[in-house]
Order: sequence, then structure tokens, then C-alpha cells
Amino acid sequence: MISSLLIANRGEIARRIIRTARRLGVRTIAVYSEADSAAPHVREADQAVLIGPPAARDSYLVADKILAAAKATGAQAIHPGYGFLSENADFAEAVTAAGLTWVGPPPAAIRAMGLKDAAKKLMAAAGVPVTPGYLGDDQAPARLAAEAEAIGWPVLIKAVAGGGGKGMRKVEAAADFEAALASATREAKAAFGDDRVLLEKYVNRPRHIEVQVFGDTLGNVVHLFERDCSLQRRHQKVIEEAPAPGMDAVTREALCGAAVKAAQAVGYVGAGTVEFIADASEGLRADRIWFMEMNTRLQVEHPVTEAITGQDLVEWQLRVASGEALPLSQDQLRIDGCAIEARLYAEDPAKGFLPSTGPLTHFRLPDSVRADTGVEEGGLISPHYDPMIAKLIAHAPTREAAARRLAEACRRVEVWPVRANAWFLANCADHPDFLAAKLDTDFINARLEALTTRPDPKPSAAAIAALARREGAAAAEARSPWSPGAASGFRMNAAAVDAAPVLVDGAPAVGTVDFAEAGAVTLDDEGDAIFFEGGAAFTLALRPKAGAHGAVEGNDGSIRSPMPGKIVALAAQAGAVVAKGAPLVTLEAMKMEHALTAPFAGTVAEVQVAMGDQVSEGAVLVRLEPA
Repeated sequence: MISSLLIANRGEIARRIIRTARRLGVRTIAVYSEADSAAPHVREADQAVLIGPPAARDSYLVADKILAAAKATGAQAIHPGYGFLSENADFAEAVTAAGLTWVGPPPAAIRAMGLKDAAKKLMAAAGVPVTPGYLGDDQAPARLAAEAEAIGWPVLIKAVAGGGGKGMRKVEAAADFEAALASATREAKAAFGDDRVLLEKYVNRPRHIEVQVFGDTLGNVVHLFERDCSLQRRHQKVIEEAPAPGMDAVTREALCGAAVKAAQAVGYVGAGTVEFIADASEGLRADRIWFMEMNTRLQVEHPVTEAITGQDLVEWQLRVASGEALPLSQDQLRIDGCAIEARLYAEDPAKGFLPSTGPLTHFRLPDSVRADTGVEEGGLISPHYDPMIAKLIAHAPTREAAARRLAEACRRVEVWPVRANAWFLANCADHPDFLAAKLDTDFINARLEALTTRPDPKPSAAAIAALARREGAAAAEARSPWSPGAASGFRMNAAAVDAAPVLVDGAPAVGTVDFAEAGAVTLDDEGDAIFFEGGAAFTLALRPKAGAHGAVEGNDGSIRSPMPGKIVALAAQAGAVVAKGAPLVTLEAMKMEHALTAPFAGTVAEVQVAMGDQVSEGAVLVRLEPA
């Protein structure tokens, strides 16, 4: 077994690897940027090395700094986690050239699967069914438009070097193709340094199904069954589960067999995921599932596979990298129950899923499910990295039981002042159509209004907040049934106390104090009350705030940046007349593009930014005058 391991990553995956390594007696070395100096993974590793400034391009993506840290600490092996350098074949080669063990697939396999067009050609030659489309080298916009027309609408534009939904656009009609292509290539260039794309026929009622595969250095390859990752937003996975609902034994054998064949075709070693698109319009059928791509690393959603198989996939990675055979053969692997994972993100679904950054002043996760997180109370959600706060994983004997357990866990999440999507995840997990397994990749978009409706706050909690503001925090604490001195005056059947009007997230609310029904209430630094209900956080105050949290536009028609970022597209021009909802500025932040639109019809009075500008949160980008 490897004796010491440097983890070339951060956050929850770094902590996840440390947990298994510690159990196996492997010494761990963390690397960290200046922004992560107080991060949990830095404290939990046996040793930690600072590798640069906050921006990933100056720290986590600098191979030389990571190799230098490995050399300085005497690391025997490097685990890349996922993201960053995990699928970088040049880095994998540099690791082995330095005499270190690479905990990942051979560089040749990474290269073979790294470019989607080449991978599809390779898979087709190996007998793996691939999605119809265009894989040509001619990248002229006119040629791509012609090929899209020939394929038939709708089509999917995908970055050749893509992943994580970046550089991917669905195009419904020829009139939309030019703008979608420009956006996809721009995003692909920024994310991967490669703006080439391929085209695929957009599958009706598509389901995203992937297979976990594992190979060892002795030539053995197995699968650990499939996962369904169909619940997505902007091609980013939101909820994943294993096994895939509606998968019969015949289809599973064909699908997983194709995944093993794909891995064997590239001499695969270690953990990998073969991803397929399924036409679910007539249910899952073996002849209507096609290869999309292969991710040559561990996946974010690997915990659901661990839950249903009872295996530790990081342990499998370390054993394979140490030259051992796979821990189990194919006939020894079994499916036990169902597991569902939800990605808890720092974003506000009620405001177009705008990412949220800042300190985690209050942070609580439920203990009823597995929770993998890279942050803790008092920590920070940085604009420099992916905004995922945690993964919540529920496992139960049946799919319905797992879904309901997950929904309940999401409703018990408490995050403040960062906005989080816990209540949205709960809405997804116990939506009747999700429970009935009516799944496809348009699930969220088709039900967006219902899924982004926040829970209503209880008036009783609002009244407690008003009471705390009117009589003072100390007096409110004395009245609280949870305070040490509450026993002297608190009675469960006591008469309610009338409350003054308060503002709930800026809107008037009136209620009465009823401790028996009230949720948890706390006071923030400004003395306003914060309470949590259904996975949402609510602010309560006696007077309006100067500005709303996460506001995009001001009352004066100012379009403000919701977060720090870079201007990558600018549609607004001074003097132009725009309709409500018209795109004005596109901001690149937290690994995604965010389009800011006109909140009302009017005239562009002023444009205060230019292409390529770096802007801070709250900066005025454009000013509008009403029509």
C-alpha cells in the first residue's frame, strides 16, 4: 500500500480522500491556496503546503508547484481528486516522470477520452453505440450551421474538450444557432483553452445515465452498476441516484457491458465513468442508449455508488495504484437498496440561481444522511472556486424512502448569510413526478416555477423576531424556552403574546408569539432575526434594509454585478431601446456564465464597463431609464 499521499485538490473531495487514507494508515499532504489557509482539509491532513494566490490558475492548476510540494514533503503518490488537473494527461506524465505514483488512469487513456470527437470515433470502432452527430475538423461557423441543419433540430453544441456542462448549448432552431455557437466556443475557450465543438442530435426525453467502471494493472475491468444523473440545470448535475429507476436486468447488462468494453478499449486503470444518453420516450431500452463521453477520474456523485455496493471507491483507487488486484470480481458485486445525492450549492434559486459568496456565519447540516462538505461554520464561500457547499446522500431500501429521507434532510439545512439551494433540492426530491421516476434532463426546467417556490415563513417565528427587536435580545432570551432561565416563566400552553409588524425578507408580516410552533431563531450581527424553515433562511426586521441581498438592479435602473467576475459579453449600447428581459451583460464568475437582463423596458442611459473588465460585487454595469 502507498505510504504517503499528496492530494492535489481542495474542499470536500480532499477531505473525502483524507478520511479513507487515514483509515488505511496512509500519511496525507494537503496543498492549499491563500484563500484556503483556514480550510478544513488543510487542518485535517498530516501536513500542508501553501502553493499560491487564491486564483486556481495561480495555485491548484500549476503543476510545477504541486510537484515541488510533493518532493519537499516526501510524498510517494499524488491523488488529483476531480476537477483541476485530474484529467490532465501532461500532469499525469509529469507525476510519473518525477518518480511518483499517479492515482489515476494511464495518460494514454486520459488522452484517448479527453477529446469528445476522438473518443466517439474510438468507441464506434470498439463497437460501443454512439450518438448521431458531427465530429468533423472543419470548425467554420457556416459548415457547423450546415451540419446542424442536416442533423435536424434541436441539436446540441458541445465543446470537444468539455466537461461539467461548459461549452454546451441546446439549439432549437437555425435562427438561434449563430449566437449559441459564439457563446459555447467562448465558454469552451475560457474553460479549456480549446474552442472546438462537436454537434449531436438532441435526444427527445433524454436521460443521463452513467456507469462506474474500475480497472487494475492486471487487466481486470469491472463495473459497479449505473447512476442516473438526469436532474440537471444548465447541464450541471443537481441530483444523482443509483441504481437508475426503470432499468431492467437485460438493459443493465447491455449498458454496463458497453461501459466495460469502452474501458477495455483504452487499457483503462483506476476509477472512471462512462456516460450515456438514453432516449426514455418509451422507457429504458438497450437499443436507445448511446455513448457520450468518459470521465477519466472519480466523479462528484461517487457516494451513491458506494452506498449501494458497500464499497469505498477511494480505497479501491489506492489499492489499484499500489499494484493490487481489484478488491472484488464482477460476480461478487451486488446492489443494495437505492441511494440519492443532492448537491448543496451556494446559490439563490429564487433569483435565477445567482451564486452567493461570503462567510458562513451559521452553518448546520443534518445527521440523518451522509454529508460530505469542504467547509464549516465560520468558513468562507469564495468566488474563486466552485460554489458547492456540500453533498447530501440518502440511502434506503427503496427509492421512495431514499427520496423522502433526502428531502427531509434538505429541509433541515441551515446556512446564513450565504444563500443556499437546500429548499429547492427538497422541492425536487419529493416532487410527485420525481417520486414517480418521470425523469429526463428537462425535468427541472419544465417545473421551474414550482421547484423555485420558497416555503412560507411561519408568522409565529416572525413574531418572535419582532419581540426580540422590541424588548431587546436579553429579554427575548429570558422568554425563550431554550434559555437556561426559561423554566421560571415559560409554559407550553401559555397564552400567545401579540406581536408588532415586521418585515419578512422585506415584506410585511404579522403574527403572534407561539413558542410551541416556532422554528429556530437567531440574531445576526445587525440585531435582525434570522430563522430557518424548510431549508430556507428568512430575515426579519422592523425597518427596510438599505439594499437587498444579492440584488441585481437598483431602484434607479442600475444593473449591478451580483458577484465578482469578468465581462465576457456586452449587448448593451448607450442609447439603445431594450425590452424587458433583453440581455445586457454576460458575466463569467464561479466557473459559469451569468446573463444579466433588463428588469423593465427602457433605454440604455449608460454603459460603465467594457469587454474583459474585472468587476466587483455590487458594481454598476449598466443604467437603464424606463420607457
